Amino acid sequence: MTDTAKYDGGQDMKYEIKNRFTGEVQFTAEIDCQEDDNAAVETVADLRGADLRGANLRGADLRGADLWYADLRGANLWGADLRGADLWYANLRGADLRGAIEELKEEKDE
Repeated sequence: MTDTAKYDGGQDMKYEIKNRFTGEVQFTAEIDCQEDDNAAVETVADLRGADLRGANLRGADLRGADLWYADLRGANLWGADLRGADLWYANLRGADLRGAIEELKEEKDE
């Protein structure tokens, strides 16, 4: 995963979600965490409970992301790479999942 996490020394970490095609930062999420959580977030996107309502995540690299209880209402996830992502209890109401669904189905069929 090409996303990066930056711990600011407080209770929040800024997590940059990058486009899987261009590598450009598409969205920066602020995540409540402790300093020792930093290493885990850098290897797997820990976005549990993140407020990503309406976020433009088109083509985002979210492989293996932990999106438990994330609020993705109205988010644009068109063509996002969600292989291995954990979407347990994520709110996807109104989210655009075109292109992302095919990738999830392909992984399931393998």
